[in-house]
Amino acid sequence: MATATKAEFVPSYVQDAWWTPNADVRGTDARDASTGELLARVSVEGLDLAAVVEHGRTVGRSELGKLTIHERALKLRELAGFLNGRREELYAISAQTGATKIDSMVDIDGGIGVLFTLSSKGRRELPNSNVIVEGPVEVLSKDGSFIGEHIYTPIAGVDVQINAFNFPVWGMLEKFAPAFIAGVPTIVKPATPSGYLATATVRVMIESGILPHGSLQLMSGSARTLVDQLDYRDMISFTGSASTANLLREHPNVAHGGVHLTAETDSLNAAILGPDAVRGTPEFDAFIKSVVTEMTVKAGQKCTAVRRAIVPEDLRADVIDAIGIRLTERVVVGDPRADGVTMGALASLDQLADVRAAVESMLEAGGELAWGTLDAPKAKGMQEDGSGVEHGAFMSPVLLDWADSAAPAVHTMEAFGPVCGVLGFSTHDGGASEAVRLAALGAGSLVATVCTNDPDFARQVVTGIASHHGRVLVLNREDARTSTGHGSPVPHLVHGGPGRAGGGEELGGIRSVKHHMQRTAIQGSPNMLTAVTGVWHTGADRVVAGDPEFGGVDGAVHPFRKSLAELRIGDAFASGLRQVTLEDISAFAQTTGDTFYAHTDAAAAEKNPFFPGIVAHGYLLVSWAAGLFVEPAPGPVLANYGLESLRFLTPVAAGDSIRVTLTAKQITPRTTDDYGEVCWDTVLHNQNGDIVATYDVLTLVEKEETLYK
Repeated sequence: MATATKAEFVPSYVQDAWWTPNADVRGTDARDASTGELLARVSVEGLDLAAVVEHGRTVGRSELGKLTIHERALKLRELAGFLNGRREELYAISAQTGATKIDSMVDIDGGIGVLFTLSSKGRRELPNSNVIVEGPVEVLSKDGSFIGEHIYTPIAGVDVQINAFNFPVWGMLEKFAPAFIAGVPTIVKPATPSGYLATATVRVMIESGILPHGSLQLMSGSARTLVDQLDYRDMISFTGSASTANLLREHPNVAHGGVHLTAETDSLNAAILGPDAVRGTPEFDAFIKSVVTEMTVKAGQKCTAVRRAIVPEDLRADVIDAIGIRLTERVVVGDPRADGVTMGALASLDQLADVRAAVESMLEAGGELAWGTLDAPKAKGMQEDGSGVEHGAFMSPVLLDWADSAAPAVHTMEAFGPVCGVLGFSTHDGGASEAVRLAALGAGSLVATVCTNDPDFARQVVTGIASHHGRVLVLNREDARTSTGHGSPVPHLVHGGPGRAGGGEELGGIRSVKHHMQRTAIQGSPNMLTAVTGVWHTGADRVVAGDPEFGGVDGAVHPFRKSLAELRIGDAFASGLRQVTLEDISAFAQTTGDTFYAHTDAAAAEKNPFFPGIVAHGYLLVSWAAGLFVEPAPGPVLANYGLESLRFLTPVAAGDSIRVTLTAKQITPRTTDDYGEVCWDTVLHNQNGDIVATYDVLTLVEKEETLYK
């Protein structure tokens, strides 16, 4: 596929096998963006789409369900490493799409980076199971026998991802990774102009042997009737034009059948320059660099590119001049395989025609050409005589100057290429409100940059535009070198935006995994919810070791003496009482230096409405609790690595006593290690049975007791 010179079909990967249509099918042409060479044809004519969907729902879901969240996350890490070793061959194919080496790295390396990041976050932040508990328990009866909470489980169907042409690898992997961790099979439908790169990537992924059967399928061709096969169990993750997104929203299976659609569409993103960022400041330089980068990376074919540079009116001429200088000095248009080329071709001649037509419409609507041309640029080719690129989809960067900053065209028309408009705003009353008004005219965007070193201007603009944007980058001298940039979504944070941008949401760390899961309210007894979730709930059965006066059972083994192979949810330990004296409190205060008056000054403490007089330090009580529940001999518990959700509820005065009950709440074996994590529900009571404190103790415990026998 990488060097195809005849019209072979781009294959589909369905039902765990490669498939191509009959040779007599015409299909759609896919061409080299720089040379116009016919690379392949694309079609799914004759493919049984219903069987493809059913394979995902049955085989794919079953095979993914055999693995836990952590096991799936580890497979993503393994897959990322495998793809890393095959990047060079993918770069070569990517060049055929018009992408420079830097463009290809953004796409391919960026996609691999998503796999690494979500793999790490999945293992760090999610349980090693297939049920995720969300939020606290709601007690629904006086005696605690009826409770409720929310859980997440994988949706019952498939995730159909319909991708745009501009990022055939990143766009696929950033959707595939969270679906895979969630346990949801994926069906990929790449865009025709660059779909052969997505196919090459899928081929590498399948060759790795890492993916479970049915977890990934690929359709190389039109998906017009694919939605007909979907129902409420399934979801569509769409990236593309607003018009196509609207057609999907109107499909009966989406509008009435319950298919969940998330869409990321057109976006007239803005970069806003603060009045303080005059020429010569680091902020001005960072702004110019950012705008030019967004105009030229991927030849401006980015849903996150800067389309509107919103600048103080008195800086408009300086901005236009500086952008022009940087474009002149740094941009060489041509075949990305030729030395020195910094901006490649658009994805296709059709795309080129669409962008030129959009620019012409904006010129007619009041935009003025400030830099660039609509004529075909002199593109640099692989041949010394410049030949070989006559049929390429090349375009000069175009900078438009808008005298009327509120002209409707600049806020409603997107030229999806190397095109940006400069708009001025009045700095009367600081300018923030006017900048916000202009940015909001885009009717919803994926991202905006606010470039300023003025905290007040930044605060006013960010809070003013946040509801119109999915992401806001605040750029100044402090982060200009380290920022990932205006146009680069990161897997840790949300990618999406309201209104024109589609109203969808992708990425965002673990949020993206939950997008592929159903949130369900579950109600029942503590024992039943413990059984369903794998997390111990207060009131559920326990096996208690320790002091018989507080529930300890003769012969029960201290849970700290159990490896993960022996430990069970609900294994617990109850200590006896330990009395707190005034001398204990005073000694702790002097030793630690925590001489807060509530612990040292009886008269002052008695005036505090929260305390009965001098009280014990909360951290003294937590320290004592550790002494009360610890089993000191070497054993399977390797380390205590933290506390979570600590709350002090009842003060403890001199003469009071405390005891602790420790219950194995959640057990998380680490797939790659000889130990796992145990979360212990911990409750401190006083001598009257009042709850003094609650928290979770986190320990690392051996899977098998091998170190200490």
